[in-house]
Amino acid sequence: MRAALALLLTCLATGSIVAAPIGAAPIGADEDTKFGTGVTLEAATSIADVIARPADYAGKTIRVEGVVTAVCQHMGCWMTLAPAGAAGEKPATLRLKVDDGVIVFPVSSRGKTAVAQGVIEKVGADHDAAEVAAAAGTTAYQLKVTGALLR
Repeated sequence: MRAALALLLTCLATGSIVAAPIGAAPIGADEDTKFGTGVTLEAATSIADVIARPADYAGKTIRVEGVVTAVCQHMGCWMTLAPAGAAGEKPATLRLKVDDGVIVFPVSSRGKTAVAQGVIEKVGADHDAAEVAAAAGTTAYQLKVTGALLR
């Protein structure tokens, strides 16, 4: 028992034990961190195209890739992605939403590259979602995420 306690205390002191976010599959530091069902589509749709013509993609399952610009501070239930290399202080972004508690995006995701898959949907009457979309410079559409990867 003492040996197990000593090992646990050593791991805690050295940071060898790390808790994974809900819905995340912890894997090696050199690899992607998988959320939800992951990403199965090979071809990515340009975030810029989705932002420019979101209604064209409504109801379709797509894959997007970009840089995480914001993450829900409260529950990790959404994040926004900007196209890689987007210029400007506040580039146009696409909001990625997950079912609360099913996938939790860590706040530390900001600035990392993310790949996500899901269905483009119009933001409904949810006042909070519309307010967040407007504040983040996103469209009235979002990607309802089923899986994602953080790099």
